[in-house]
Amino acid sequence: QKTMEKPLGSSKNWRETKGKLKNKFAKLTDKDFSFPDGKNNDFIQKLQLKLGKTEEEITKIIAEL
Repeated sequence: QKTMEKPLGSSKNWRETKGKLKNKFAKLTDKDFSFPDGKNNDFIQKLQLKLGKTEEEITKIIAEL
């Protein structure tokens, strides 16, 4: 199982990643990006449901940003 620690690791990278995801998927809201530290899997699951994509697809999208 892949983890999202690297893409979501630093605050600077996270702000940049968040902005790029919001630009790419207009239906994402600030609430979608709200999750407790260390709960990256909760975030991935939220994106899966909202965007109708698999965990692998979400991981790839984030890695390519």
